[in-house]
Amino acid sequence: MPLIVQSLQPIASADIDALRILADAPGLSLRGDTVATAEACAPLDARLRDALEAFCEPRRLDWAVLPTHRNLSDFRLVAMDMDSTLITIECIDEIADFCGLKAEVSAITEAAMRGEITDFNESLRRRVALLKGLDASVLDRVYEERLRLSPGAERMLGAARAAGLRTLLVSGGFVHFTEKLKARLGLDFTRANTLEIVDGKLTGRVEGEIVNAEVKARTVREACEAIGADPRQAIVMGDGSNDLKMMAIAGLSVAFRAKPVVRAQASVAFNHVGLDGLLNLFAD
Repeated sequence: MPLIVQSLQPIASADIDALRILADAPGLSLRGDTVATAEACAPLDARLRDALEAFCEPRRLDWAVLPTHRNLSDFRLVAMDMDSTLITIECIDEIADFCGLKAEVSAITEAAMRGEITDFNESLRRRVALLKGLDASVLDRVYEERLRLSPGAERMLGAARAAGLRTLLVSGGFVHFTEKLKARLGLDFTRANTLEIVDGKLTGRVEGEIVNAEVKARTVREACEAIGADPRQAIVMGDGSNDLKMMAIAGLSVAFRAKPVVRAQASVAFNHVGLDGLLNLFAD
């Protein structure tokens, strides 16, 4: 199985030498300044995983050990969480900032993403209830003033489209943002929650079915069915515990700047590189 190591900064030759020994990967060599690959390394067991994590993390290196000879074009769909994955912010936290409740809402968001709050529906209702009475124009302000794409997002999406993949944005956040991103980025499918708005004000309620972990996984399956693909032909990227179920059905799962519970279960974790680090995992 090949070993891929990547960084935002040039990888030191001493680190390459150490990794050759650590991972039993004598063929590890640089591919440019910031990516190193080896055709084969030791089997990825708990010992090697822990050793690679201990060596790479303080050096701001991301690593992956994946099945050999996989191409991006072998996949049919790339599915992404929105908040803190495709974009750098948690939209609900930024909305709450406009009514002076960001700290309170952020604490609930963090606990939910770490898996400490197991009822996502209830955690979302609690947070949305705190937004009651806020002017709906705040949603546009959050999008225009605070929402930023994660590093490498557009390059990753462009390469995925060029390889024939379709794109899905599935979020426990809000339709107001996913629809704007769909138009901006040319995404194929989106799914998110709808904030109830009456007379231009947020009511503190969510309309319809809440997009929780089960709904996210179902949405990935439905998108795959719509394009005639198997879920194992999907790449799923996320950061929180409510992404785990959709990541579990995918052929490749990527934990992006993710909580520890997600990093532990994903195929690969990107703690430092951008979303376009995905492209370095493949031969094509």
